[in-house]
Amino acid sequence: MNLVRVESTPNPNARKLIVEPAPGSIRSYFNPEDAQDDPLAHSLFLIPEITNVLIHTKFVTVCAKPGTNWASLTKQLKKTLSTLNESA
Repeated sequence: MNLVRVESTPNPNARKLIVEPAPGSIRSYFNPEDAQDDPLAHSLFLIPEITNVLIHTKFVTVCAKPGTNWASLTKQLKKTLSTLNESA
């Protein structure tokens, strides 16, 4: 999965990730335990700053702890997404 671009959202603790291929069905997770069976969400929750994940048909939104350095986190997100071979 490739991170195409990152967009800001009205929530300063969230970013919209435009990814390819599209992630498929809509689902959301507010804790890592609920995401165990979802490879994409599970991988994102392995990043300590991530607090919740919304997966939409054409994008992914992640929320992070307040005060997160988004430049650094974006590098981690790109690396994490590049290791996934999710087929939507």
